[in-house]
Amino acid sequence: MTTAKPKLLTADDLLRLYSKGVKGELIRGVLHETMASGVRHGKIAMLLGSRFVTHVVPAGLGHVFGSDAGVLLETDPDTVREPDIAYVSVERLPLDADVDGYCPVPPDLVVEIKSPSDSEREVDDKAAMWLDFGVRMALVINPETGTIRVRQPNLPTALLTMDDTLDCGEVLPGFSCPVREILGN
Repeated sequence: MTTAKPKLLTADDLLRLYSKGVKGELIRGVLHETMASGVRHGKIAMLLGSRFVTHVVPAGLGHVFGSDAGVLLETDPDTVREPDIAYVSVERLPLDADVDGYCPVPPDLVVEIKSPSDSEREVDDKAAMWLDFGVRMALVINPETGTIRVRQPNLPTALLTMDDTLDCGEVLPGFSCPVREILGN
């Protein structure tokens, strides 16, 4: 007996599904539906995302996206992932780029916020995946422990607590903010 292979979806299929209320990511053509992550998760994303926007946009440094933008990481089969926040520098995506679908380049920086249903390993695996695709910095936020793990290629992971300041170094020059202002509210 032969088992039929499931039909692999494309990034265009995922966009059409989104317009019908289906939310998710594609991993090598396979749909992985996602669900809302709750108020704490959303609040942290907005607090940090708004700080990124007020730093990036006036200086013309690039683009800041929320998770609904999606990032097309590979094609045939397609992989579209949704970081909670993404920063893409002007060097990777010009300010005048007119992108109608998913972001076509890997971000410079992504933020993954651990949801109540996520395991630590799942979030760490996703951060490692981002780095494998060329992301320069992945911030892994754990609201339960009040920590941010800063992951960069070929560097040890830095662990920030409420008493520390998040500094994105050369990845996002000039940006810093107290961890407490993001996770302590």
